[in-house]
Order: sequence, then C-alpha cells, then structure tokens
Amino acid sequence: MHNTTALLIELGAIILALGLLGRLAGRVGLSPIPLYLLAGLAFGHGGILPLQASEEFVATGAEIGVILLLLLLGLEYSASELVTNLKTQYPSGAVDFVLNAAPGAVLALLLGWGPVAAVALAGVTWISSSGVIAKVLGDLRRIGNRETPVILSILVLEDLSMAVYLPILTALLAGVSLAGGAVTLLIALATVGAVLYIALRHGRLVSRAVSSDSAEMLLLVVLGLTLLVAGIAQQLQVSAAVGAFLVGIALSGEVAEGANSLLTPLRDLFAAVFFVFFGLHTDPSDIPPVLLPALALAGVTVLTKIATGYWAAKRAGISPKGRWRAGGTLVARGEFSIVIAGLAVGAEPRIGPLATAYVLILVVLGPPAARWTEPLAHRLTPHRHRPPSPTDTTTAIKPESVLY
Repeated sequence: MHNTTALLIELGAIILALGLLGRLAGRVGLSPIPLYLLAGLAFGHGGILPLQASEEFVATGAEIGVILLLLLLGLEYSASELVTNLKTQYPSGAVDFVLNAAPGAVLALLLGWGPVAAVALAGVTWISSSGVIAKVLGDLRRIGNRETPVILSILVLEDLSMAVYLPILTALLAGVSLAGGAVTLLIALATVGAVLYIALRHGRLVSRAVSSDSAEMLLLVVLGLTLLVAGIAQQLQVSAAVGAFLVGIALSGEVAEGANSLLTPLRDLFAAVFFVFFGLHTDPSDIPPVLLPALALAGVTVLTKIATGYWAAKRAGISPKGRWRAGGTLVARGEFSIVIAGLAVGAEPRIGPLATAYVLILVVLGPPAARWTEPLAHRLTPHRHRPPSPTDTTTAIKPESVLY
C-alpha cells in the first residue's frame, strides 16, 4: 500500500476513534483523556494494532497540541495579571518544588541509581502536566473559578523553572564543564526574559501588528507566530509551552477574542492527538516490572500535589472548597516528565519504564482527582454550617471562550 494511502487510512481511523471515545466519555460524564490514552496504548508499540505510517505525523501533531493548549490558556490572561500572580505565588512555587521533587530524588537514591538519576527523577515527579490540566480545566468549566489563577501561576512557575532545570540536567548528563552549563543556562534565562519583556511592554504593539479584519489572515498570523516563538524557545533550551503561553498573554482585546474562537477547533483536535501520542510510545509489556514502585511514587506525589495546591490557594484567600479543587487539579503529570525521562535514559535506562508507568498512572488519575478531590474531602472532613463564601462561586472570564 502506498505510504500516503496508509497515512490517510490510519489518521482517519485515529480521528474517528477519538470522536467516538469523546462522545462515550461525554455520555458517562467523564473526561475523555483516559480513553485517549488507552487508545494510544492499543495502537502503539506492543499494542493490539500498532500504527506505522502515521507515527511521525502524530508526533508532530502532539507537539502542536501542547502548544495550542498553552496558547489558548495564555489568551485568557493579560501580562499584568500574570506578573501579579507570579509575584504573589513564588513561595508556592518553592513549596511545590520541595514537596514534589523530593520523593523522586529519594526513590532514585534508594534504588541505587546515583545522583544524576536522582536529579532526573526529581524533575519527573515535580512537574505537573500543563497540557492535561489545561484540558481538565476546560472540561470541568473552571476557567473562571477563583482558584484557577493560582493553578496557572504554579504551572507557569514550573514551566519557567524548566528554563533553569533542563540546562542543568543536560549538563549533568553530558558531563560538561561548569562554564559550559552556565552559558546554556544564561541563554535560556535571557530568552525567557526577552519574551516576558515584549509581552509586558509591547503587548499592544504585538496585538496591533497581528490584528486583521480577515479571519483567515488572523488565524495564519497568530498560529505562525506561536509556532515560531515556541520553536525558537525550544531551540534555546526553553519550553515550547512557555513560549506559546507568553505569546497568548502578549495578545489582548479583540485580537485575543478572535484568535481564541478561531483556534479552539484546532486546539481540540491536536490536544486529543497529544494524549494518543503519549500512549502510542508506551509498550504495555514494560509496565508490569516497575508497577509497584511507580504506584508507590504516584501515591506519595498525589498527596504532595494536593497539599501544594491547597496551601497555595489558602495563601491566596480561596475558600476550602477552592483549595481542594486546586490541589486535585495539579495531580496530573505528563509531557515534561516524559521529556525529562527521555533525556535521562542514557544515564539510567531503568528510569524510562518507571517514568512512563508513573506518568500513565497520574495522567489517568488526574482528571478524576480534579473532579472528586473537593467533594471527597468535604465528606471526610468535619465541617460546620456557614454562609456561602463568594470564593465558592465562579466569576466568569470571557465565558464565551471557555476551553472545551
């Protein structure tokens, strides 16, 4: 069969299956993310029906999916709102690092993998999945909730921290000199600083330059600009997701609203492809040998992430219900954890299967945790009758552009 023909057949089957799974999830009131992941396992390496022709296309589509998820999240917030949240939430970022990086580092040392693997596994357990959480916030219609800016601040702090962490990890894995690692780190920090400066100081000029009366031109310019900035950011050892998010906050007003409505269908498609791709590259036979340590690590870090979100939301004056929602929403791990594990496989091959099993567990548990942590905590903890708090309700932020 011709390669193009096989590609079309496989892509058609994947997209059709995603649509049917999405409808099934909607009927039973669940997020479709776990079903997308299981579909990826079924069609991936070692699965029931492995795909061949579409693998490279799906990999590229998965990267675009994460970029679009973060772009549309960025469109919901202005640069000034972002800076304000980051200034107030940086202590939460420090707590997040201590509580969630420590379990991974300790497990690697207990397994005898050495300090470099400990640094790598610490990153795997530390970073929440921006892509999964962005999808969950949209599915549960929580973009306008009072705790959502707190969640996004922690995610952005984590993503920005990758500009420091990834160069350090790469230098450790390669055994390069301190000077070489410092240069890479400075380049990454300068890139983030430059994009933030443009977003804060010249956001209106960027919006004016991008603005167009033609929907077609607006779509092409915004999408092209986002992919360009994301690609440059990634080339300079900064997360492509960070670059896309900063492009989103640099756009404002009618441009942001128009771009949101135009890009939402593309975001929906490529975000689903991202979750399928994650499952495609997991061989089910690699999971059983590392399942017990992965489950133990997942159990510990579910609790530490919930504690992180609860503490951060409490600092922001959010009601107890919102604190539990914030904690549950942060549980999922995903794209960054897999990237980190992929970098570290050369130094410690066993970290790959463990990280994959760990992420699969938490990416499946993430959506249910976001939905059920607050009602479960409400049932299990004693509470007194009190009047409803304004923080228990949502305040709409562009309700017409709520994700998913």
